[in-house]
Amino acid sequence: MILGIGTDIVEVERVAAKIQKGQGFRELVFTPDEIAYCEKQASKYESYAARFAAKEAFLKALGTGWGNGGVNFNEIEVHNNDAGKPSIFLLEPATRLYAEKNICKISVSLSHVKTMAIAFVIIEAD
Repeated sequence: MILGIGTDIVEVERVAAKIQKGQGFRELVFTPDEIAYCEKQASKYESYAARFAAKEAFLKALGTGWGNGGVNFNEIEVHNNDAGKPSIFLLEPATRLYAEKNICKISVSLSHVKTMAIAFVIIEAD
């Protein structure tokens, strides 16, 4: 059963500007693994923006939006497998949502170009 669907689009330049200010935005929003991944990319700000969009889309699919569900951005982590397919994982303390919402699957699709990044998330529950 689909619990929720969310989508988000982000301007790459806005994410880049926040990170370049150096006031902790990157560490507040992204996990150490995400930072390491993005910093290795040729278009790192596009990768950061896509992950930001995925986190926003996840929160929309959850039905809480940002700041209302008790989930911090850095508790939502986007990974890519060896083929490049993205996945979303919840980290402590957000992992409680798996049980509370009976989440059995989170699907995510990401896309980005030089100026924009978009994400689409589907959350399924038992």
